[in-house]
Amino acid sequence: MEPIAEHVIFSGRVQGVGFRYTTRRIAERYNLTGWVRNLPDGTVEAVFQGSPEAVQGCLDEISEHFEGYLRDKQISPMVYNPNWKDFRITY
Repeated sequence: MEPIAEHVIFSGRVQGVGFRYTTRRIAERYNLTGWVRNLPDGTVEAVFQGSPEAVQGCLDEISEHFEGYLRDKQISPMVYNPNWKDFRITY
């Protein structure tokens, strides 16, 4: 199955709670590539790339882990970038 890329904006209490570090750890377990970063408006932006099943599993696990903090996530498909080789925290 072809890899996919999803752009996600997480909102709620997602800054100052270890969200980026936990997201990176979960994404790495699913062998995803991409990145995660805080935005000035208090949301967190991320791009997840990999198999559709791995991306969905990662998003489900993040939602489960931050159930009391996460209010919403907006997901948009984007073009897969084969040049990304890891999942990192960006600033």
